[in-house]
Amino acid sequence: MDDPFDAGAGGLLRQPKAVWATAGASVVAFMGIGLVDPILPSIAQGLNASASQVSLLFTSYFLITAFAMLLTGFVSSRIGGRRTLLLGLALVVVFAGLAGTSDSVAQLVGFRAGWGLGNALFVSTALAVIVGAAAGGSAAAILLYESALGLGMACGPLLGALLGDASWRYPFFGTAALMAVGFLCVAAFLKEQPRPARKTSLLDPLRALGHGGLATAAVSSFFYNYTFFTVLAFTPFVLDMTPYKSGAVFFGWGVLLAVFSVLVAPRLQRRFGSLTVLGGSLVLLAVDVLVLGYGDHTTAVVCTVLSGAFIGVNNTVYTELALGVSDAPRPAASAGYNFVRWFAAAAAPYFAPKIAEWTDLHMPFVVAAVTALLGALVVVVRRGALTHEARASGAPDLALAN
Repeated sequence: MDDPFDAGAGGLLRQPKAVWATAGASVVAFMGIGLVDPILPSIAQGLNASASQVSLLFTSYFLITAFAMLLTGFVSSRIGGRRTLLLGLALVVVFAGLAGTSDSVAQLVGFRAGWGLGNALFVSTALAVIVGAAAGGSAAAILLYESALGLGMACGPLLGALLGDASWRYPFFGTAALMAVGFLCVAAFLKEQPRPARKTSLLDPLRALGHGGLATAAVSSFFYNYTFFTVLAFTPFVLDMTPYKSGAVFFGWGVLLAVFSVLVAPRLQRRFGSLTVLGGSLVLLAVDVLVLGYGDHTTAVVCTVLSGAFIGVNNTVYTELALGVSDAPRPAASAGYNFVRWFAAAAAPYFAPKIAEWTDLHMPFVVAAVTALLGALVVVVRRGALTHEARASGAPDLALAN
């Protein structure tokens, strides 16, 4: 694998303006995911809602995002990547702004669902645009995308804390304003991308999942994402900190996520192989969340921050698997993969507080540890599908060998 950090023409930092504009807007899009983390208790207090009710902000967002993944290729192959990005950004601007005006949890959940539709159209298409327009091939493009994800995840909680300290409504208005800037940047710097020769159907992402390797990656990622979003959506209630302190914790979490996804994961992959790294990281994540659930407050804070390292590694490897393990067109493969995994992101925020209500605060983390181990087990049992089928299909070698 070529070094994507090479400073030459194909290096990570030497990219066209269109790529930087899309990546910059992606940062803000990913900020929207973690933005509400520090203010979840404040929203619950402000709207007189329970933890399980407020957690529906994540559930509605990701449930719509999952189904919308089936639409992204259908839409972009007909109106083009640029217009799809702009449509997604426009929807986020509108619904994020409306979210800030909510007078009830039901309204806020509904507006977050519309936000999820816009985010799905943008995020899925942004990855395809960055991969297609980036200099240096898919490795540099994926790392650039993961950089945007990590930076957004790190800055989202910080922005949420800074604006949310005055009012839980302000982070939503702030996101709408930032996404409007992203809209203008994409409109100014991104030219229309070539449309595919064949229009994508609504069933193409599901057909792509017929490939054993892609289906395996999607199922493993489903279990992993349940763990990921248990940490992201439920931990703020367990930590029970002020918006500033909670924002600082998740900022540290996001920094580790960014560093390990962009700098550490590629080096580990080159040395040990992607599947070994992925399996090991999932096991370590399981141990981390189990300790988080049973440790004291300080231990919980440390384990929350530390989980960002394992999540960063996992995100990079899973993204490479989704884009390279099958011979399906990248937009269809990405949509099918995301369709499966986002269901777990919708389920975890709903079930984690429910499990806590039915049992105790420890049990949601026990379940999250089990799902991380199930993700690792899928990788081990279906190892052949993630290697031999990728080579047989002619998909690019993404350091899957060990």
